[in-house]
Amino acid sequence: MRTEPHRNPVNPLTAVRNLGILAHVDAGKTTVTERILYVTGTTHKRGEVHDGTTVTDFDSQERDRGITIFAAAVSCGWDGHRINLIDTPGHVDFSDEVARSLRVLDGAIAVFDAVAGVEPQSESVWRQADRYGVPRIAFVNKLDRAGADLDKAVESIRQRLHPAPLVVQLPIGAEDGFGGVVDLLRMRALVWADGRDSVEERPVPDALVDEARRRRRVLEEAVAELHPGALEEFCAESAVSARTLEGALRDLTRTGDGVVVLCGSAYRNRGIEPLLDAVVAYLPAPSDVPAVRGVRGRDGGEEERAADPAAPFAALAFKVNATATGRLTYLRVYSGTIRKGEAVTVWDAGAPRTERIGRILRVQADRHAQLDLAVAGDIVAVVGLKTARAGATLCAPGAPLVLEPPATAEPVVSVAVEARARTDTDRLVSALTRLVEEDPSLVVRTDPETGQTLLSGMGELHLEVAVEKIRRAHGLDVRVGRPKVAYRETVVRGVTGHVHRHVKQDGGAGQFAHVVLDVEPLPDSSGTAGDGATGFEFRSVVVGGRVPQEYVRAVEAGCRDALGEGPLGGHPVTGLRVVLTDGATHSKDSSEMAFRTAGRQALREALRACAMVLLEPVVEVTVTVPEDSVGGVLGDLAARRGRVTDSTTRGGAGTGAGTAVITATVPLAELFGYATRLRSRTQGRGVFTTRPTGYAPAPAPAATSAASLASGGTQAR
Repeated sequence: MRTEPHRNPVNPLTAVRNLGILAHVDAGKTTVTERILYVTGTTHKRGEVHDGTTVTDFDSQERDRGITIFAAAVSCGWDGHRINLIDTPGHVDFSDEVARSLRVLDGAIAVFDAVAGVEPQSESVWRQADRYGVPRIAFVNKLDRAGADLDKAVESIRQRLHPAPLVVQLPIGAEDGFGGVVDLLRMRALVWADGRDSVEERPVPDALVDEARRRRRVLEEAVAELHPGALEEFCAESAVSARTLEGALRDLTRTGDGVVVLCGSAYRNRGIEPLLDAVVAYLPAPSDVPAVRGVRGRDGGEEERAADPAAPFAALAFKVNATATGRLTYLRVYSGTIRKGEAVTVWDAGAPRTERIGRILRVQADRHAQLDLAVAGDIVAVVGLKTARAGATLCAPGAPLVLEPPATAEPVVSVAVEARARTDTDRLVSALTRLVEEDPSLVVRTDPETGQTLLSGMGELHLEVAVEKIRRAHGLDVRVGRPKVAYRETVVRGVTGHVHRHVKQDGGAGQFAHVVLDVEPLPDSSGTAGDGATGFEFRSVVVGGRVPQEYVRAVEAGCRDALGEGPLGGHPVTGLRVVLTDGATHSKDSSEMAFRTAGRQALREALRACAMVLLEPVVEVTVTVPEDSVGGVLGDLAARRGRVTDSTTRGGAGTGAGTAVITATVPLAELFGYATRLRSRTQGRGVFTTRPTGYAPAPAPAATSAASLASGGTQAR
């Protein structure tokens, strides 16, 4: 077992691991990151979240709040491998930051609390990793806490996340007596003595030999069920060797058919070395993942590029950070090699343009080391790009390849912001522009009714952090309006055969378009129409060429234009299907512009004839409170239109000394100020987390309130 820090790793593609740390708030992911940096010799002092001394939580707001807000990249070495590590936020309001990181990672460590098991945001980030096909290993943390139980945590992984958990360790000791683990592959004990930072390898304690053998057998059987090679050896010899097990675990991790589970206590520096060994052994290198696919510039053809330093250069920008010393653009290099001073083509929502790489930096959170070049598989930051935003592709000018950007979620909460001093208005505009550049999940727009500047984001905390950043980084005194949620409108009963003729003749070339539309609700995932379904579908059933294909596309574009404002309160419209059933053209006056106008006007008219309903964003709230506070909390949730879906008690059930965990679905609009209310009801002992679950029909009083807010704007405070 390794006991010395590992420095100066080699850097071929097979010796690189690009991974992220994923977890629910307070599961300990930043502490895991800090211990990895310490054990690998990257830092010489253990950073602590509660002391504000961590490397990755370097922003002043992160240290003040004690949570990770911004994804931070660090690099370290272990066993001849370079590990590029991204510590991601755990709060739901910053899930977009997690998604942008997952888009460029090859693997991840999912950290779980040994007491709480799988928590709501753990589940959300796990699903995000599923979406991007990121292999994971699991680390059950905080085994030294009272009530910690590895088996219960593993069972929650099995039930809530549905992978096959493959537990490769057995804890030695429990709660405060936790001092090490049994490595089930090699049947040895790894012990961390109090006051020592290094791990000692010992024989398995006599009291645990039988249990270790039983669990090793369970592991062999579970792997044999999933892996043909292990099954063949198991059938032939009634056992599976450590070498075969390790190879099978690597294969199952990379295909996603299984997840290796390790355990420890990061705070007490126990379990980090075997976790690093598992990262190297099981998670893929850049050369192990499929070749990246993209669109070949303007011709639209698909192309694959392997992670080859000799291939044409292609990279994806996943984060932008404007600092006092310049604009940093974080890149994942997928193919080729880039040197400082070279020109690249930037492809994003705008026209492609050529920019030059000024400097290339190896990032250590808020510190940087200069590099001469970056090759396929690297995660680096570059200086010199003036306009590239998160999601932009950078590629060699002579070999364009546009990569798919990470998806950006729609914001659900807005506040009005304005400078207290009129002379600071231009500075506020500049500050907001920089915010949106750094965080694509923030949206700035002007309310057409009130003329106010609205800042929209993923939640109340997200907007609080953004506004505070304006105050601290730019020295601006701003007023902030009441939060307002992003309502939607949808169709519950449609119309058929809605006819619209667009005829315009002012002299010269005229405009003529005739369309007939059917509008109907779009079923949700359960097949129910008009009950919170989102999205938009358009199709044409016109026959006989009565509407040429290019005009059909124009009608669809016009319909999408009409979705921006619904008839109830001017909110965006979603959850509907539009069918173009008939139409007519004019030999001279018909054009794409005429049919786009006709599509827009026809759908607006049709929506006014449909039965519409207002949708409001709904979140799942998980509240953890002392057992004696449950009654007041349930009453408060009911007053907020909450619907309780689950309630469990941990320890001391029926005595008033336990902890209750209540899960409920609550409209987002009802949760503003809930943190203060919960603290007052539980004497500061209650906490809650949320995760979005979609949209649901709003009751009549809420719909009336939303319509009045849409017409009246927000009041600044």
